[in-house]
Amino acid sequence: MDPADEFDLVGVQQEGRHNPGSQHEQTPLLKHRPPVSDDGGDENEDDGDTLQDFTHLPWYRQPSIGWILVPYLVLALIYGGIISPKINLVVDLVCREYYSTHHLADPSSVRVTANAFDDGGRDLCRTPEVSQRVSLFMLLGDLLGAILPAVVSPRLGALSDLYGRKPILILNGLGSMGGEVITLLVASYRDTVNVNWMLLSFFLEGVTGSAILAMAMVNTYATDCVPAHRRSTAFGYFHGCTCIGIALGPILAGYVVEWSGSIVTVFWIMLGIHVCCAFFVVLFVPESVSTRRRKQAREKAARRDGASSMRHLNPLALLAPLKVLYPTGPGSSPALRRNLVVLAAMDTIMYGVAMGSANVLLIYVNYRFGWGTFESGRYLTAVNCTRVAFLMAILPIITRLIRGRGGDHPSASSQGSDWFDLTIMRIGIALETAGWVGYSMAGRGDLFTLSGIVGAAGSVSSPALQSALTQHVPADRTGQLLGANGLLHALAQIVAPVIFNAVFVATVGHFPQAAFVCLAATFGTAFVISWLIKPHVYHEVEEDVTAMPGFTNTTASTE
Repeated sequence: MDPADEFDLVGVQQEGRHNPGSQHEQTPLLKHRPPVSDDGGDENEDDGDTLQDFTHLPWYRQPSIGWILVPYLVLALIYGGIISPKINLVVDLVCREYYSTHHLADPSSVRVTANAFDDGGRDLCRTPEVSQRVSLFMLLGDLLGAILPAVVSPRLGALSDLYGRKPILILNGLGSMGGEVITLLVASYRDTVNVNWMLLSFFLEGVTGSAILAMAMVNTYATDCVPAHRRSTAFGYFHGCTCIGIALGPILAGYVVEWSGSIVTVFWIMLGIHVCCAFFVVLFVPESVSTRRRKQAREKAARRDGASSMRHLNPLALLAPLKVLYPTGPGSSPALRRNLVVLAAMDTIMYGVAMGSANVLLIYVNYRFGWGTFESGRYLTAVNCTRVAFLMAILPIITRLIRGRGGDHPSASSQGSDWFDLTIMRIGIALETAGWVGYSMAGRGDLFTLSGIVGAAGSVSSPALQSALTQHVPADRTGQLLGANGLLHALAQIVAPVIFNAVFVATVGHFPQAAFVCLAATFGTAFVISWLIKPHVYHEVEEDVTAMPGFTNTTASTE
């Protein structure tokens, strides 16, 4: 389907306000507009009129989610495919270091040679001592991969509003490629490179936002390109790509290792593909924030913060970016603040559960049903295929049937959450709750898989949640908003695994389903608080009359 057909922009309307004494009026965005200037916009345009800045350009310079959907799918396959080889590499390196240290202390002890791991020495590494060291090393790497994005993601998200999405996407990609280069060097020279160099790989990926920022930026790019009433469908495509990467990436990487006989080949191939994707973004992907919008965003930031317009980028103020979820001043309201806080809380709960429950699920099925690699892989395939089907096929079809080709009342749907997004959100959360209840009650492996499929159908709630969030703030704050959302995701990635693993460890001896009962209660809470969201609430921003020809008013903007 042509993206121009699916995300039809004709007829999208925005309610504009002029000076305080003027009347409100509905003005079609794509009709009766003055000619645009060379930098892509006229002085009188409202900030919500985003794509008008590009209508005078040829199609290949106009932003569209089609430009980043395919590269994001490829990168999702890379992220999914590199997980297992990277863990195996860490096991190999830690194992070598462990036996090398013991060999120096006792020359008669075993020493792992250059090819021992590839030639069958893998069994030497399956000891409690090596496993403990690998667990501690991966914990440190995971903390770097979660804490650093928590610090940088909201700042880089805010910078994307001021300077554009492409520079941040490119920076994020450079950090990931830098980490892959180090991983490749370590894998190629395992006998001479210390395992601690792998921490630099985690650091480079984390300090440039890692996958958390990448997801936030592609969603922000889609927000710039897609009308508000179709954002849940667009976000669903990206979530579907993530699920495809998780499902197919490990399989493809496994075939590469089997074909080549070495995990080093995987790192070479993935680095080469990543470089190609980076060049594609640099050379072909259009910037989605026009020169006019970037200039206006910087001016507004300067008016809001005065001389300290960049103070929100201070890395020491970790939680300061969350203030975007609690706006005050003109245009805000208690209902707006309640909506933003509730939506962000629900989204964080869902992300935290996804991150914190993965290991618990696999450990539980091994303990309760005796599942091995094959059975667990079959379960993960069924669950992820269900997610992909609902996110990339069923959700778009339902959206098309309910909203129609152009959407019903698009101007209304662009002003806060509407009934459709709220309904999709609540149905999805209810399905996920049912899935966790099913996990806690399933006495057989097939019933457990069926519960997973039911819960996976509820994945449609995630794009609806993020779409609803973006509809509550002006266009020049979507990067800041989704960056703050990335901060919450990073914090959840730190806290959730600790909590859920602790519950499982404490109860596995007498009631192993306790973790699933807690998860079902968590989703049930999210479902209850979803009814606190009030539809059609948004940040009302009055147009800055000082920027309009014929006005000499020196009063500061109300924003």
